[in-house]
Amino acid sequence: MFTTPMDTLALTGLCVLLASYVQNLSGFAFGLVFLGLISAWHLMPIAEAANAVTLITLVQVTYYFRGQSPQKAWVTMRPALPTSFLGIALGVWLLTWMSGNALNQLRAVLGVTIILSALLLVTSSAHAARRSGTAAFALTGLASGLMGGLFSTAGPPLVYLMYRQALPGEVIRQCLLLSFALGQGCRLVMVLAMGQFTPHAVLIAAIAAPIVMAVVSLHRRYPPKLSHLAINRLTALLLLLTGLSLLRSVL
Repeated sequence: MFTTPMDTLALTGLCVLLASYVQNLSGFAFGLVFLGLISAWHLMPIAEAANAVTLITLVQVTYYFRGQSPQKAWVTMRPALPTSFLGIALGVWLLTWMSGNALNQLRAVLGVTIILSALLLVTSSAHAARRSGTAAFALTGLASGLMGGLFSTAGPPLVYLMYRQALPGEVIRQCLLLSFALGQGCRLVMVLAMGQFTPHAVLIAAIAAPIVMAVVSLHRRYPPKLSHLAINRLTALLLLLTGLSLLRSVL
C-alpha cells in the first residue's frame, strides 16, 4: 500500500501520535493502538513493532515519572510482579513461534485482543468497595505478562483490575505505568538474550521518542476537560475501531 520508505516513516509517526494520545487519555493502550495500526497497514512485522513498543514505553514512562516518586504505586503493584514476569517469558516464546509458523493467526489474535480490551475498558468503571486481594493481583499479573510478552501490551488485564480499585485516578495511572516499565524492562532483557532485537526497532523508537514526549507535555499543559467515563468510552471506541480494521485486513 505504501511504496516508499518516507511513506512508511510518515505513517509510523502517525501511529505513534495516535497511540500516545490514547495512552495519555487512559494510562494504557499505547501498544494496542500502535501494533493494531502498524499491522492493519502492514508497515512492519508484529514482532519488530512489539520490540519498538518496548523501547518507546520505557522512554515514555521515564519521561512521565521524572521528578515524581512512584512509591505508593510500587507497594500496590508488588503482588502482581512475580507472576507478570513469568507471563512475559511465556508470551515472548509464543510470539517467536507464531511469527514463524502462524503469522495470520497472530494478527487475528492481536485484533481480537484489542476488541476484548475495548469491551473490558467499558465494563471497568465501577469501583469496588475495597481493594482486591493478593490472589487477584497475582492472576492478573500472569495474564498481563502473557499479553506483554506477546504484543508489548500488558494493559488490559491490569486496567480492568485497577479501575475497579478504591484508589484515586492518578494513583491508578502511576500503578499502570510503573508496571509497564518493569514489565518492558524484563521483556527487553529476554528479547536481547534470544537475539530477537533488530536495529530497525531501535530506529522506530528513536523516531517515536520526541513525538511521545511532545504528546505527554501537551497533555499535561492542556488536559482534556472530559470525565473519567467519557475518557473510557473514547478510548474504548478508538480500540474497537483499531481492532476491527486489523481483523478486516486479515480476512
